[in-house]
Amino acid sequence: MDAEITLHVDGAEHRLTVDTRTTLLDALREHLEIISPKKGCDHGQCGACTVLLDGRRANSCLALAVAHDGTEIVTAGGLAENGDLHPMQRSFIEHDGFQCGYCTPGQIVSAVGMLEEVRAGWPSHVTEDLNVEEIVLDDDEIRERMSGNLCRCAAYANIVPAIREGSER
Repeated sequence: MDAEITLHVDGAEHRLTVDTRTTLLDALREHLEIISPKKGCDHGQCGACTVLLDGRRANSCLALAVAHDGTEIVTAGGLAENGDLHPMQRSFIEHDGFQCGYCTPGQIVSAVGMLEEVRAGWPSHVTEDLNVEEIVLDDDEIRERMSGNLCRCAAYANIVPAIREGSER
């Protein structure tokens, strides 16, 4: 069965007709040709497909497109503003926070979403004091909060400092 939906992706509105079983990832990549979210595992285990849905990070391979009719979707390609890279994108470049680059869009989008979670005061598994006014984003916090995004090249030694510096911008 097909459904007509409207996706708001990276500031643009897209109307399309999709099979109701179409994942958001497939709608983005195959119907809209937005290729920054990557299909890594297609099971929600690697994070290469991470996008922001109304500001919250999500694995687009686990989301049905029809469930996000009207949702504001941001991909790595939509983080830049007026031709200027997002501070997290610049930080990943400056810290060489990638090797093959396949996971990088998902890593960056997840890092941006994670910073909003920290600003909102959401604790993680390693947050020592759940009542603290401000969460200190140390390396343990970054690693825990980014644990859903895997890098097969093991560029973590550069990804963590990139996120730390990007959070300070």
